[in-house]
Amino acid sequence: MPEPSTTSWQHGLRFAFGTLTVLPVPVTRWDRDAARGGMLCAPLAGLVVGACAALSGVVLLALGASALLAAVACVAVPAALTRGLHLDGLADTADGLGSAKPAEDALRIMKQSDIGPFGVITVVLVLLAQVAALAQAYGDSWARGVLATVVSATAARLALTLAARDGVPTARPEGLGAAVAGVVPVRAATVTAVVVTGAAAAGGALVGAYDVIRTAVAVLAALGVAELLLRHCVRRFGGVTGDVFGGLAETAATVSLLVLSLGQ
Repeated sequence: MPEPSTTSWQHGLRFAFGTLTVLPVPVTRWDRDAARGGMLCAPLAGLVVGACAALSGVVLLALGASALLAAVACVAVPAALTRGLHLDGLADTADGLGSAKPAEDALRIMKQSDIGPFGVITVVLVLLAQVAALAQAYGDSWARGVLATVVSATAARLALTLAARDGVPTARPEGLGAAVAGVVPVRAATVTAVVVTGAAAAGGALVGAYDVIRTAVAVLAALGVAELLLRHCVRRFGGVTGDVFGGLAETAATVSLLVLSLGQ
């Protein structure tokens, strides 16, 4: 496979930010090459989303707000910057899995505009877990709050990179899931995971020696749980969908936050 050119990476960045955020970045190409670059650049989109969320938390703390309010802001900003698509995907995935119906029926349930009881319960519990973990982090120090916010957002998008690797099938012939399923070579996905994990550990070093290990473990745990969910969804639905990608992102973010909250 030829090395991607600078132009290809530009299209990949546009694809990543144009599909994974609400930032005004037009997607100029919608093909497999652009999707591959976009999924490899997904952690960068997460880094920007996390940085924006962390900024809101720090500003609120500087204005005298509580750690809890800062945590709520750091959960709300990523939801706003993604139009709530990842949370919606999490809800739809939970409804599909919770239905215990055959793949075709489960996919039809996931495609409906309404959210069922499994989706509501899952989203509520996930948001509560995220807010609780971030409140604990910001209550410990603003630096640990920022670290947790940025790492969780980046790990969430890294899970998408790995889910888009070669060999993972799509459950539908259309949609975002079909556009990105199987576009990332396994080696490239692995290298991206190693680089992001190392960068997260380096960020942890700025906070404390123990945070180096804890941050790396948080990313790896997030990827591990997301991988388990991915495999379960592939077995149940026959492949991935855009909703599954959203569910993977929120799952990875939550797991990373829970791990980062331990031992504080």
